[in-house]
Amino acid sequence: MTGSYLRSARGNLHLETMGWSYPFWVGPLYPKGTKQENYLREYSKKLTTVEVDSSFYRIPSQETVIEWTNQTPEDFIFALKFPQSITHKPKLSFDPSKLEAFMENIQLLGSKLGPLLLQFPPNLKLDYEAFRKLVDLLPEGLYAVEFRNRSWLAEEIFSLLSDRNIALSAVNKPWGTGETTADFVYIRMEGDRNTVNGELGIIEKDKSTENLEIAPLISAYLDNNLDVFCYFSKYYSGYPPGDAAQLDSYVRRLERVEQDHVC
Repeated sequence: MTGSYLRSARGNLHLETMGWSYPFWVGPLYPKGTKQENYLREYSKKLTTVEVDSSFYRIPSQETVIEWTNQTPEDFIFALKFPQSITHKPKLSFDPSKLEAFMENIQLLGSKLGPLLLQFPPNLKLDYEAFRKLVDLLPEGLYAVEFRNRSWLAEEIFSLLSDRNIALSAVNKPWGTGETTADFVYIRMEGDRNTVNGELGIIEKDKSTENLEIAPLISAYLDNNLDVFCYFSKYYSGYPPGDAAQLDSYVRRLERVEQDHVC
């Protein structure tokens, strides 16, 4: 299996890619001749979770969500981005019916529904009351937030996230065990689209050194009984399934070393 779903006495590691609908993965990941409508089915034969990017651009229809469910195994997990029609409205003044429709449709994933990512734009500055009102509307579930304006990195926001068990998403590198606001960790390895094409279906940039540095941080989260969700962009090394497999192997190696020390 290329992907990973590491179960241990510690936390659980959910480690894969951002997206699956890439024709340039036909050959390296999907069998040659695979049609686009079957990409997800083939993806889920080898990998165990995915971050859905398309939900950022439009609310997935119920028919689409049911199709995702039917094409994947029972233990598959979908992490989804919130629609930009919610997160990118000035002062977060979105239409509440958009949130209701999004939540209603994705609930059809059932046990396959994982964390939901609220990704805010760089031009959205700190507005505690607007954010709190949005948080108050969220039904029970797993949520992570990604702030792209540093004004949000304030104690009042950290406190609210901790109170509501919402993870503060780490981008490109996890912080270590002292920087958590929830009982799970959400990491997004985006990379640099200015140096990586991402559509060649190959590793363009060696990331083994970076992954070796990240592995102990993830292992420490797991040791603290925190589940970790980590997703790679096609702009990280150029081939996210390879990144996930490599980082998974490094984390597993650390786990074996720890078990040997215990024994």
